[in-house]
Amino acid sequence: MTAYQPSATARTTGTFFRTRILPWLLAAACWLVPALPAAGAGTSPALMLANVYRPGIALQDYWVSEKLDGVRGYWDGEKLLTRGGERIAAPAWFTAGWPRLPMDGELWAGHGQFSRAVSVVRQQTPDEAGWRSLRFMVFDLPAQAGTFTERIPVLNGLVTRIDQPWVQAVAQSKVASHADLQRLLAKTVRQGGEGLMLHRGTSLYKGQRSDDLLKVKTHEDAEARVVAHLPGKGKHAGVMGALLVEMPGEAGKPGQRFKLGTGFSDGQRRHPPPEGSTVTYRFRGLNDSGIPRFASFMRIREDAAPIRP
Repeated sequence: MTAYQPSATARTTGTFFRTRILPWLLAAACWLVPALPAAGAGTSPALMLANVYRPGIALQDYWVSEKLDGVRGYWDGEKLLTRGGERIAAPAWFTAGWPRLPMDGELWAGHGQFSRAVSVVRQQTPDEAGWRSLRFMVFDLPAQAGTFTERIPVLNGLVTRIDQPWVQAVAQSKVASHADLQRLLAKTVRQGGEGLMLHRGTSLYKGQRSDDLLKVKTHEDAEARVVAHLPGKGKHAGVMGALLVEMPGEAGKPGQRFKLGTGFSDGQRRHPPPEGSTVTYRFRGLNDSGIPRFASFMRIREDAAPIRP
């Protein structure tokens, strides 16, 4: 039996429908569908989380984008939430006209402006001038059916229909090899970027950590909980010398603890991250006991409790 072969006209019409008409119809429908049940106070949205890239990954299966150094923002169809489920007090104009379809993205103030983004987002009384410096960089549609490759044109069409300069779609591209990926990483870092993200084209949106999403950076980073402040000595006498932090535990066992003593500004040593908070640190591999090597403080995790007015 001979397989069905569509005519040239049918193929052209089908391509036009898939690439032009279908994304427009799906994006338009986003304003009509009911919002998903809103997360309650303190309930974390089920977000797609990244593993760390390692050589040997089949790069032809992935889309590549810049890893933006901002605050993760989740639009649940009604309001903006942090990764930890805290409601973000954005001005009404910032989200006016947004669809009732969830959007996953980054509230970004530009390269090297992470602290500014955090300061603006954490205020319970919106700072109008601060919010005008932010952009919501959308990189996925959690409730949209289909693979990531199929979601990309829907996302781009949705952002086009929102038609607000502070709402932008994160650009996606392809690389052919590990060497090309490393060259793109080096170029991104030279231009002030933090790194790259790889998103598997065949993946569905799942609220879990997996190889469907990978981060590519010039260093490794992780998070730990602050257990105690250790007093400083010598030039750091009278201020915090190091944090005693605890890594996440596994299999019901408590995580390992280690001292985090570098990477702090003088102001951070005078006013260190509070006990119980979660901090991000960078490191270069693990020693034989599993403790991070050359660990250095980066920041308090962005979904920390909001600053009270």
